[in-house]
Amino acid sequence: MVLCAHLGAPLAAPPVADAAVLADRIVAVVNTELITLSELKAETEATDIRLRAQYHGADLERRIRQTELETLTRMIETKLQLQIAKTRGVDVTDEEVKSAIKEMKRQGEKIDESNPSVQRGIREQILLLKIVDREVRSNLMVAEIELQRYYMQHQSRFLLPDEYRISQILLVPRAGEDRAQVRARAQAAYAELKQGAEFAEMVLRYSDGPEATKGGALGFVRQGELLPPIERALATLEVGQIGEPVETPQGLHILRLDEKVPPGFRPFAEVRTEIQGLVYRQKNEDGFQAWLKELKNKAYIEVKF
Repeated sequence: MVLCAHLGAPLAAPPVADAAVLADRIVAVVNTELITLSELKAETEATDIRLRAQYHGADLERRIRQTELETLTRMIETKLQLQIAKTRGVDVTDEEVKSAIKEMKRQGEKIDESNPSVQRGIREQILLLKIVDREVRSNLMVAEIELQRYYMQHQSRFLLPDEYRISQILLVPRAGEDRAQVRARAQAAYAELKQGAEFAEMVLRYSDGPEATKGGALGFVRQGELLPPIERALATLEVGQIGEPVETPQGLHILRLDEKVPPGFRPFAEVRTEIQGLVYRQKNEDGFQAWLKELKNKAYIEVKF
């Protein structure tokens, strides 16, 4: 009926009961299959509700239009993939659907498996995975030279920040002591250190930290692992230098920079597996998009939206 109207054939006045049917129309033709406006609206319904609660006027209409166009594109791409799966004889068994539902439930998803549309949706998702595995992923290979090239071209991704080996005297409020009194103790300890007192001795006398039994040694820490006030203080110190007391929620810290390791890079052998995953995912995405483009180029697609 809608097609006749589109072609210009005259239509009798429809009964009121048919108004909803007539409101529907074709928005895309994908080879021999159609996508209707009602199907598109069903896909965008949840997003449409959210947008109408947040936006108004021209901004709302623009966002709804953009959502509909993006969704229609996705629906066209899905139809193309399902069509090629049918052509290739790829199928999904009832057991595969049951297994997928079981796994989804195990992960906490609520699935109404009695709903035919839910079953159909799950079957389609499995079919999409299968056809992409067959047409795209099965052909993917990552060569060693590609991993090494990625490592060289993305060195900043594997940069290790500055590393510090530090010791501290940590002073925290003792029974009946307020913050001002702790600051006074910290300043007294710092004054003695400035006059040449041994750091290890001062640790034993003043520090309340658990590392006091080890001379206050905290070992190596990387930039980004410490509280911001401590990191700022360390950035101003030279190796062997003792900084003024730094206040944090933990207490008062008197820091000594024992060693500083400049920035470096994680070795290739350490990050090889990580790079392999990154390169594979990128090649998979590139291959998928190229495959989709090929499907579109070979298909008859007419958008009436």
